[in-house]
Amino acid sequence: MVVLGIDPGSLATGYGVVSGDGRESFRALSCGLIRLHPRKSHAVRVGEIYRELSELIGELKPDRVAIETAFVGKNVQSALKLGQVRGAIMALSFNSGVPIFEYAPREVKSAVTGRGGAAKEQVAFMVASMLSLSSVPKPFDVTDALGVALCDLLRCGGGQKERQTDMKGSGGGLCGWGDFVRASPDRVL
Repeated sequence: MVVLGIDPGSLATGYGVVSGDGRESFRALSCGLIRLHPRKSHAVRVGEIYRELSELIGELKPDRVAIETAFVGKNVQSALKLGQVRGAIMALSFNSGVPIFEYAPREVKSAVTGRGGAAKEQVAFMVASMLSLSSVPKPFDVTDALGVALCDLLRCGGGQKERQTDMKGSGGGLCGWGDFVRASPDRVL
């Protein structure tokens, strides 16, 4: 299974593409940072994120997209801008036909390090270790995105079911359409 993990941001969006069987064998296929110019309008930056991630999805053809949920701070404008970036990523996933899954930052940290309150440095170290990388990718946006992909593989690929985000906001705790069909054959025509 191939998962595109995304750490969304309005000025820098990290991404990491990881393949794995959900247990022990993980491999980083690609990772990087979409760095955006702060003087460009927010709408242009959101469009650039959409375009670059669209190219990545077209090239690497992930089975799933995993995105980190929004961290709500005190700055309302930042939260709104992050929400718009996340919305664009969700729309891209939907338009590409790739299911999208969401994970809270604490859940990602817990999956990767065993501790939900782990520091970013700990997450980065464990991501590099789990992916057998010779060095820790920088910046943290990239290691966070790789961590989101690993979390998805560990949670869903390893047999645990995680809620899928769909356009209606329901997921029922299934990992995709196949799980739904197997769990509810009487509801499929």
